[in-house]
Amino acid sequence: MARSIPVKADASAGQGNAAGWLAVAWLSFLVLPWYKVEGGFFAFDWLSRPYSATPAVLGGLSSAPWLLPLALPLLAATWFVWRRDLRSLAWVGAAGLAWMAVEGFSIIHSGWAFSWLTTLTGDPGPKQPGMGWGAVLYAAAMLMLTAASLARRGWCKGDGFVVGALMLVITSLILFVAYPLVSILSSAVKDNDGNVMPSLFADKLFNSNIWSLGCLYGSGNCGVAWNTVAVATLVGLLCTVLGLALALIALRTQVRGKWILRSLSILPIITPPFVIGLALILLFGRAGIVTNFLSHHFAIPRSRWIYGMAGITMAQVLAFTPIAFLVLVGVLQGVSPSMEEASQTLRASRWRTFWTVTWPLIRPGLASAFLISFIESMADFANPLVLGGNFNVLATDIFFAVVGAAHDQGRAAVLAIVLLVFTLAAFVIQRRWIGKRSYVTVSGKGDGGVPAALPPVLRIGCYAATLPWLVLTVVVYVIILTGGFVQSIGRDNTPTLEYFLTAFGVTKGVDGWFLSGSAWPSLTMTIGLALVAMPLTAALGILTAYLLDRQKFAGRTLFEFLAMMSFAIPGTVVGISYILAFNVPPVQITGTGLIIVISFIFRNMPVAIRAGLANLNQIDKSLDEASLTLGARSFATLRKVILPILKPAIVTAMIYSFVRAVTAVSAVIFLATGRFNLATVYIVGRADVGEYGIAIVYAAVMIVVMMAILVGIQVLVGERRLGRRSAASEPVMA
Repeated sequence: MARSIPVKADASAGQGNAAGWLAVAWLSFLVLPWYKVEGGFFAFDWLSRPYSATPAVLGGLSSAPWLLPLALPLLAATWFVWRRDLRSLAWVGAAGLAWMAVEGFSIIHSGWAFSWLTTLTGDPGPKQPGMGWGAVLYAAAMLMLTAASLARRGWCKGDGFVVGALMLVITSLILFVAYPLVSILSSAVKDNDGNVMPSLFADKLFNSNIWSLGCLYGSGNCGVAWNTVAVATLVGLLCTVLGLALALIALRTQVRGKWILRSLSILPIITPPFVIGLALILLFGRAGIVTNFLSHHFAIPRSRWIYGMAGITMAQVLAFTPIAFLVLVGVLQGVSPSMEEASQTLRASRWRTFWTVTWPLIRPGLASAFLISFIESMADFANPLVLGGNFNVLATDIFFAVVGAAHDQGRAAVLAIVLLVFTLAAFVIQRRWIGKRSYVTVSGKGDGGVPAALPPVLRIGCYAATLPWLVLTVVVYVIILTGGFVQSIGRDNTPTLEYFLTAFGVTKGVDGWFLSGSAWPSLTMTIGLALVAMPLTAALGILTAYLLDRQKFAGRTLFEFLAMMSFAIPGTVVGISYILAFNVPPVQITGTGLIIVISFIFRNMPVAIRAGLANLNQIDKSLDEASLTLGARSFATLRKVILPILKPAIVTAMIYSFVRAVTAVSAVIFLATGRFNLATVYIVGRADVGEYGIAIVYAAVMIVVMMAILVGIQVLVGERRLGRRSAASEPVMA
């Protein structure tokens, strides 16, 4: 009897949800504009121009009869909802979505989308613009009606929220990850004229420039694939080690000034990556500050060692170590102190306690930190572009294959396939290393233990590993923060505000003060779009992590790989694939701010997923079961039980998504327009014409602004409370 009340409540809620979504579907079909409207939907200009914002019902009765069949699923759904027959809604929702896909992909702005339809009908066919918000809401309603039906049929234990969330995430991934990827990868079997030629694919795939091992035998250079793997593996290992050392120092030592450590660890990820590369050139280039000092005082000859694998690795370790640190801090916070205390009570040494208790429990975090750093390195475009020299990697080769003189889009697609294969291999290795062991450390029981102090050797090792990184970080940021306020750093250090006032000047005019600097429009636009994308990225990523960790369903591994795939694709490929996929109907959003926000969300979502999974692996599922047993639904359990414990993952997701949105270069350089100009595109433009002072001062301003926003995010979200005391002080006794 205790279980009957929640079941009845769920059935009643499912009926109400279905009725609500049915009302949304009717509204989208009868009232809202079906197609994209000029000036944007939320400007609401279409309310005064009804003929330019025709709903589907009026369009179907006049110029677009292919829209009328969309009424049939609505009528059928109304009948089934009235009859309380939710089980039959799956067929209705699927039929509505299927017809939308058929008519949307068959009829585009120029007529028939497929040549065989033109041949079959003997004419170019009808035309239609891209779908608008009416179509979007209709599709969402059909999707949710299908989810309600599948939940009634027993999918995911009849949990409507879980089924709906799963279908929403899968549909989003298919539309904004898989579909653009298929659009560009299809060019791998085509020539530059669009003709299908599969033989070209094999020639490009097995080209010696990709797979050559000449460097191992002294007969030439290694292929671009092996260059990329070597750098990514080295960067992944170094970032994971340094990130762990920083996390241990921050949480397991009593060193003073930890806020300085956290601030320095955050700085590299709030900086446009090519600016770090530029700072390294100013330090270690042939005319750099350090190079000049060594040459003048120690007669060390100048060299170009910074251009190549060494420079790329150094820049990427500076840029990506903070990501590993953010992931591992959350994981270390979840390690149960009572387990470490139990080990020491049994007379285990501090080192043995760390190696046999702490280390196994943080394996998911270590694997996630390595995977993220590895994939970030493989997909990085800016640092290899600035510091690569003659050392080629996949990301830069893809870029030059698209925008270079050869303009070989097929080669770019082949290189993207190679990159995805390496990413899949890293994904499989990570899963095997974690295995099927339990990493639960947060259960429903109270835990008042104190985290164990580090072994002396490990503590000294952490200090020794992080000190060079911290010193180099400080020096790099001194260059970045001061370089825009002198005439020419290292040559003419005369202070000046010329570059700052050019970019961020404020002038008093007839109507009052206004922002006269040339950089203001791009900065405000970038911050606005990043703030819109930030909570959406975190919410979708944490929800996906929850579904992956807490739910069992067919195709779970494929679902996880699809969710992580966008992280592995170089930004250049993301930008070009979005243009190819979304420049024509049915989803026509190029040239809008929406496409930039969507690219931000799905480009940065994998970090939220990995951070969420690393933390969820430590939370005992008995907490979920206890909440459900007490009558709470899955949504209430997620909101009131799981999310408060996931605050480290939420902070990581929000910080990373905001920062990467602001500092994104390679993807948005193809998507930005005159109206939606972004900060990084502006900086690249200034650097391209030799205005390095403006580029550096812009980067300095971005760092200050983003640091203030990140502090606000930390204060707003807060920290999770696990009922534990602070870390133990470092005792004198070993």
